[in-house]
Amino acid sequence: MGVRLGSLVVRVIVAAVLAFVLLVSSTALAIWWTARHDSRPSADAIVVLGSAQYNGRPSSIFEARLEHALSLYEDGVAPVIVTLGGKAAGDQFSEAEAGRDYLANAGVSADALLAVPEGADTLESIRAASTAFSEHGWSHAVLVTDPWHAMRAQRMAEDAGIDADSSPTRQGPAVQTRTTQFRYILRETAAYLLYRATGESVAGAPGIG
Repeated sequence: MGVRLGSLVVRVIVAAVLAFVLLVSSTALAIWWTARHDSRPSADAIVVLGSAQYNGRPSSIFEARLEHALSLYEDGVAPVIVTLGGKAAGDQFSEAEAGRDYLANAGVSADALLAVPEGADTLESIRAASTAFSEHGWSHAVLVTDPWHAMRAQRMAEDAGIDADSSPTRQGPAVQTRTTQFRYILRETAAYLLYRATGESVAGAPGIG
């Protein structure tokens, strides 16, 4: 009896480990697959996920996202660009304001820009964007962020009531080396699974909490 019980326990443990490995592997593969796709349908707005800014100057990660959003706007994907992201304690500018000003300096007209300066992480920013979408009568967004962040951001947007596609950046620090890409995929796999399990976001790497 004891031998059979011990064998059953071992089988259950092995099955649980295999199921966990399969879940993690399939999630990582889905993140990699989403990162390789660039959706550019006509939308109500292009939404740029915020990242670090330094006294109003976007970080290199944020700048890559903004340049990609500018390209989408110039291609006619949407008539408005929405920039997201709050401010850290002591900052004079929010990420959303820094992004808006960057795009304004690049020639985008003021009536085609909307800054939503709320949120300390992706989830908070997406929920603030959802409120703004409701206020303007919008429903469809094309999200701009780093490739490995796209699947989680898109899932959060859809859960917040936004019909979302993603158009990830193809430049910037997040995609420079295979080591960097692998690290971001691992982190996003954990972050995505945490969100699906708890409904909460995770802070950590710059601009992709």
